Amino acid sequence: MRTAFILAATLTVSACATTQQNTQLEDALETTGSIEIINQQALSYLAEDAKISIRGKGYRWTEGPVWIAEQNYLLFSDIPNNTVIKYQPNQGTSVYLAQSGASGLYEGDYGQGANGLLLNDEGQLVLLQQGDRRVAIMDAPLTSPKSEFITLASHYQEKRLNSPNDAVYHSDGSLYFTDPPYGLNAGMDDQRKEIDYQGIYRLSSDGEVSLLDESVNFPNGIALSLDETTLYVAVSDDAHPRWLAYDLNADGSIENKRMFYNAKALIGVEGEQGLPDGMVVHSSGNIFASGPGGVWLFSPKGEVLAKIRTGRLTANCTLSADEQTLFITAHDTLLSVPLL
Repeated sequence: MRTAFILAATLTVSACATTQQNTQLEDALETTGSIEIINQQALSYLAEDAKISIRGKGYRWTEGPVWIAEQNYLLFSDIPNNTVIKYQPNQGTSVYLAQSGASGLYEGDYGQGANGLLLNDEGQLVLLQQGDRRVAIMDAPLTSPKSEFITLASHYQEKRLNSPNDAVYHSDGSLYFTDPPYGLNAGMDDQRKEIDYQGIYRLSSDGEVSLLDESVNFPNGIALSLDETTLYVAVSDDAHPRWLAYDLNADGSIENKRMFYNAKALIGVEGEQGLPDGMVVHSSGNIFASGPGGVWLFSPKGEVLAKIRTGRLTANCTLSADEQTLFITAHDTLLSVPLL
């Protein structure tokens, strides 16, 4: 998320100190924020009195949560600290992987760690690495993490990507991802920026990178509808925050770009801090999407059903395997909300 660069310079809590603190927080169940029900349909998924619990805090900027169902834990990124953090229910948090996204692959690259995290069909950890400016697989089992990676995508037409941010897998094995400039030291003005635009891309199962849309300023979170006919993209544009939708064709191309939800009217409104960012699709087809004020619950048609008001800038979210818990990465914290 774009705001991370403003915040990263002001917070310097070490990961080791955070681990001890977060284990204590697990028992304390500190809470924050509130639930706003906008449409009664939301009550099928979210109670109005649901508590937003703090599961960890003291990070610099949290992002990219992914639930590891087989081992029953969550992984999430602390981007400026270049680490991936592990959260285990009833045990708290610990450092899972150091040098998660800035491994020194190229001399002079920025020190930003991994952003988005996800699993491929083989259960391997895939990382959107801001510092290394690539999409990569961790070359180690989940149970024995190492800062060793295999590159999946790092260039388009022989030019280095900006800083891959978020991604989603299609059932055919292709990967859709966004490539804003947030991982570059000077953002849009960085002299190391090789691609003029900020693309939305498709990485095919045979390794080919194709450009889908080069017209979106600051594409960020990305998700697929349950039937894989619609691609959703969050746009973290300060001047025009919004969510877009595209029709997804059988050949992997996109068309019929349209507004899913326009958040421009919320610019500068008290309590609506933050921009559209990461999202996750529920088995109902509804979408939990981080944005101004916290996490929004959308219907597939773009109707706002509820808002989970976190009280802080909010970057991303994901669901546990049983969909009974929504995990939220918000500024320097990891939050959770029980679902129905």
